[in-house]
Amino acid sequence: MTSARSPFPSRPLRGVHVLHRRINCAPHFAEITVDFEPAEAGFAFEVAGGVAEAAGAAYEPAEDLPRFFAAVASGMEERLRSTAQDHIRVGAVATRAVLRHVRADAFGSHELAFRIAGFLAATKALELEPDLEP
Repeated sequence: MTSARSPFPSRPLRGVHVLHRRINCAPHFAEITVDFEPAEAGFAFEVAGGVAEAAGAAYEPAEDLPRFFAAVASGMEERLRSTAQDHIRVGAVATRAVLRHVRADAFGSHELAFRIAGFLAATKALELEPDLEP
């Protein structure tokens, strides 16, 4: 008998923090903090008020930031949609992800680094969900 699969997340998961850093000839740097909240259906992503401004004050060129934010969303969505392949009992993705903090570095931040950070944040959130089991 199979148990009913519950949507992800079943409760708010606050302050999921990821620091993705790789130091080599092609460095990566992305630091994010995300809240995952239950939603009606599907995947929704938003950047909390003030995050873009704070990150833009600390990172140049600030015009890169919207691409970094989109890469975070893409990585999270990719991970959440791949749960079926991992045999995790998720009935449906019903997630609102809110980016609360971001830090970029002029020497290593790029879209791939932020996409990986988003993927890792979603993985961490899945691990925090007590009702999920392989």
